[in-house]
Amino acid sequence: MAGGWIGRVIIGFVLCLISFIAYSSQIFIIWPWYGSVLSLELLVLLVPFNLLVGMLLWNYYLCVVSDPGSVPTHWKPDENDDGFEVKKISGQPRFCRTCKVYKPPRAHHCRQCNRCVLRMDHHCPWIDNCVGHTNYGHFIRFLCYVDVACAYHVAMVTRRVLYAAKGPYWSEPSTTEFIFILTNYVACVPVLLAVGAFSIYHLLGLMGNTTTIESWEKDKAATLYRKGRIEQIKFPYNLGRRKNIESVLGPNPWLWCWPTQTPGSGLRFEATSDEEEPQSWPPKDPSENYEFKLPDSPWTYENEGVNPELRPRRRRKPLKNDDEHMELPPYHVDFDRNDSDESYEKDVESSGDDEYYEDRPKRKVRRGSEGFEIRPIAREEMLKRYLEEQEGDGGGGRIYNRYVPEPESESNSEDDRPLTALKN
Repeated sequence: MAGGWIGRVIIGFVLCLISFIAYSSQIFIIWPWYGSVLSLELLVLLVPFNLLVGMLLWNYYLCVVSDPGSVPTHWKPDENDDGFEVKKISGQPRFCRTCKVYKPPRAHHCRQCNRCVLRMDHHCPWIDNCVGHTNYGHFIRFLCYVDVACAYHVAMVTRRVLYAAKGPYWSEPSTTEFIFILTNYVACVPVLLAVGAFSIYHLLGLMGNTTTIESWEKDKAATLYRKGRIEQIKFPYNLGRRKNIESVLGPNPWLWCWPTQTPGSGLRFEATSDEEEPQSWPPKDPSENYEFKLPDSPWTYENEGVNPELRPRRRRKPLKNDDEHMELPPYHVDFDRNDSDESYEKDVESSGDDEYYEDRPKRKVRRGSEGFEIRPIAREEMLKRYLEEQEGDGGGGRIYNRYVPEPESESNSEDDRPLTALKN
């Protein structure tokens, strides 16, 4: 177990949930329905259900306690074999730097378990263990038994509800029975839907002999092929549905539902025989073959690019018919669209992803990810600049004379004196 006390708590929760769904329905719903009397009809109903629950618990126990498969300490791959899995970039056999061992085909390192797992599918928190070569068959059987047992449970409880709805009035459930019917529906139906979808995913992977990690690798290979980076590569471990199932559940179909040991050692897997030259799996991305080298010139930045701080200032071409850089807003009394079409130049200064332009004194324009933005100007500043421009216009345009009030003189005339002073 890799999760410590948290994993034990999760396992305890799963066992409590299974026990509640399995036994509360029998004790508080089915048993009172049959009059609390043991009968042949009751045994026919409950014996198959308890057998499903027993197989469910047995496979769950094997999933928890079984070792998913570890790499032997002194194991080394046979490099003369065409089927051995190689590292993506170097072309050498895969080596785990954490475990200090070579990785067999389809093996991966689990961070939760802190070890390499043979034919690793995923790390399941509900069993507090990895799903690998040894316990993958138990995991598949556990999911199937959960689906069948939950479906049987829902059908059994639903039969009791329909009998109460169509039967005589004395067949109505009691308060305790009604509460347990509701709680069993609430507990069982979500489990049936969630585990059912998960079971379909893993059954499709079983028929294709594909683990969860390999399905991600197949999606990545399909994306690289769609983008034209690699040629189409066939998944090497797909042997056909019958052989794919036998490689996990065994060659005897009568024992597929019974807990058996997974065939093989997990260190080597049968691959499809192809007349063409065998290729490594997973396919490597050609863009990952980049080799870093130091540039010849010291005045370069990162991968032979020029340092952005050392780039010279450049002139930008004048912009025309750009209403976003008009001197006056459209609602101004002196706005003229013909005058706004005049071009002007801007000084460009690069700073990261944003560029700042200064086309006239006290005016800045910023170009960001959403386009050009003009620095907001207060109304007082706009009015002051407008008056200064009008006063300096000497070409026959509109001229405004600013009114400046004269200071008051020390000697006040009679007209400026108050009325009380005039009366005196």
